[in-house]
Amino acid sequence: MFFLVLGIFALIAGFAINTPALTFSRFARPVKLIGVVLIILGLLSSSIRQIDAGSVGVQGLFGDVQTRVLESGLNFVNPLVNVTEYDIKTQNYTMSAVADEGDKAGDDAIRVLTADGLQVVIDLTCLYRVTPSEAAKIHREIGPGYVDKIVRPITRTRIRDNAVYYEAIALYSTKRDEFQNRIFKAIESDFKKRGLMLEQLLVRNIELPASVQKTIESKINAEQESQKMQFVLTKEKQEADRKRVEAQGIADYQKILSTGLSDKQLQYEQIKAQKELAASPNTKIIIMNGRSNAPLLISDK
Repeated sequence: MFFLVLGIFALIAGFAINTPALTFSRFARPVKLIGVVLIILGLLSSSIRQIDAGSVGVQGLFGDVQTRVLESGLNFVNPLVNVTEYDIKTQNYTMSAVADEGDKAGDDAIRVLTADGLQVVIDLTCLYRVTPSEAAKIHREIGPGYVDKIVRPITRTRIRDNAVYYEAIALYSTKRDEFQNRIFKAIESDFKKRGLMLEQLLVRNIELPASVQKTIESKINAEQESQKMQFVLTKEKQEADRKRVEAQGIADYQKILSTGLSDKQLQYEQIKAQKELAASPNTKIIIMNGRSNAPLLISDK
């Protein structure tokens, strides 16, 4: 466009100085020639537009948006059109309570009211992209600021609209995936109507009120204590069963000894014990039963 404007000025100047009365009228022809060359260069350069990879171009001519969208690469266009590029790669928009983590500075988390009237803070990331074939529609109806006009308000509104169907604790635990799928479908439908494609919705964090968190922690601690006590009771019961079995065994053994052993068996066991003592290297004096006929073993080893 620069060469085109410069060429037009040069051509006008050439005609302006093409007067024999002027001393530099002899430069009129070269100036005209230069003007024509510049106009040709300007037309050629303005007719070729380069669109970067991952982008599309929307043409506008005197305020009218053309439906033909320019693909990435070199494109031949009307030299007078104005081309606006739109990024069609995956983009993300994050709303977080942590400062400098989201797209907006400071605390930008979404605060919603649940079915039980509690306020829950949600951190969320929205992955989306511009539908290439809908870029002209976006340019015509919304403009380049579609993030602040469409992505942010629709996402926040749909989350608030759907959170009222869940209780705070369920939203935090058992119903989290269901809630995420529900808001995904709602936001996806709204984005599609506006020429945007929702790829993924990530619920990064759900923060419950401090009172609810304290209640949950108390409940968890109580459950842990209950499990611990159950373990102790089970262990004590097993120990009691063990002692009962042991006592029964001792009782059975004593019963067998009192009823089943004869005098000769006892004498045999006595002789075995004496032999084991006699084989020991330690010094010993053994008197059996205090009787005169009992064996007496003395060793000074």
